[in-house]
Amino acid sequence: MSQVDFSYFDCDNHFYESRDAFTRHIEPEFKSRAIQWVEVNGKTRLMVGEKINRFIPNPTFDPISKPGQLDEYFRGRNPKGQDTRELFGELDSLADHPEYGNRDARLAFMDGQGMGGAIMLPTLGVGMEQPLLHDPEALLAAFRAFNKWMEEDWGFAYQERIFAAPIFTLIDADAAVTQLRWALEHDARFILMVPGPVITPSGGRSPSDPVYEAFWQLVNDSGVTVLVHGGDSWYSGYPKDWGESSQTQAFRQNAFKSLVSYNATQDLFANLLAHHHFHRFPNIRIAAIETGSDWVFHLFEKLKKSYGQTPHLYREDPRQTFLRHAYVSPYYEDQLDQLRDLIGADRMLMGSDYPHAEGLADPSSYIKDLQNFKFTDDEAKLIMRDNGLSLTRRRPV
Repeated sequence: MSQVDFSYFDCDNHFYESRDAFTRHIEPEFKSRAIQWVEVNGKTRLMVGEKINRFIPNPTFDPISKPGQLDEYFRGRNPKGQDTRELFGELDSLADHPEYGNRDARLAFMDGQGMGGAIMLPTLGVGMEQPLLHDPEALLAAFRAFNKWMEEDWGFAYQERIFAAPIFTLIDADAAVTQLRWALEHDARFILMVPGPVITPSGGRSPSDPVYEAFWQLVNDSGVTVLVHGGDSWYSGYPKDWGESSQTQAFRQNAFKSLVSYNATQDLFANLLAHHHFHRFPNIRIAAIETGSDWVFHLFEKLKKSYGQTPHLYREDPRQTFLRHAYVSPYYEDQLDQLRDLIGADRMLMGSDYPHAEGLADPSSYIKDLQNFKFTDDEAKLIMRDNGLSLTRRRPV
């Protein structure tokens, strides 16, 4: 039974990919170079870029963990001192949960949860870019195939309730534009990227580099919302990863170098702000999903200092720019009231991470954490419904 008396919108739901998610539509010439299934010592494994991939220990998802199994652990409580394997407890059979892989079954299940709509995100897909960076052609082919599967099995705006987000890489600027046009033609409201710099065979590059002008202009003009979601991304935190000069010049002012950290999401926003990205593309909306909210506080501290030291490097206080263009889905165990005081309830998004073990077994119980931090009923509805729903409307106001 739902814990809320209104139909809520979950900005962080996941499906478990079918066995043919990356192979059903793969172009024949990339079958061996991209992603394929192999048998190793009697076990089914995923081979990515001709190497066994262990991003997900059991990529068949059978058996699978129970939703919310690690809830207490992520709240900082483990009174029995159990290791990870023990914490997962008894696993479920995938056959008992058709809602994990079928959109109509999921809609019926959402009805029982009191969930009006949800952004539906990959589980395995967010870990597939990094192991294919060495082979851009295979990476692009894998994502084309995966996005076709996603649209076919889930839909990008299915019954205006399930909003699956096609996954993107900027490893090739022209290919990103082509893929975005395809996604928009299929009614995508959201697109998904892993946070961090663009890593290419020739080195790192800022996502705000002029080479991506056409891509971001199309994002800007269409009103599609960009989601950044944690995944498998190698990131050193060094400015050179973002295409910045590795040579230090004494007293040479550089906004991004004053902001850089070792958090991929924090540095993504820092980089975009330092390069005036949101002034160049004033309609862009970016939502950080399943990356927590600690980074926001650290970013704001750095933005305040950088703006105080070098106001001429910005067109306005970059914190104000952030508040116009960014949305944050905090972990349910975060200091939600402090985040509200920093960015406002109108910039927060509810995300349960259902049905993952580290998420909530009952997504509607998110409201209990809001109530514990004394959020008003109006603030709770903003976070658990209105803000997320507003992002499904593709055309910017």
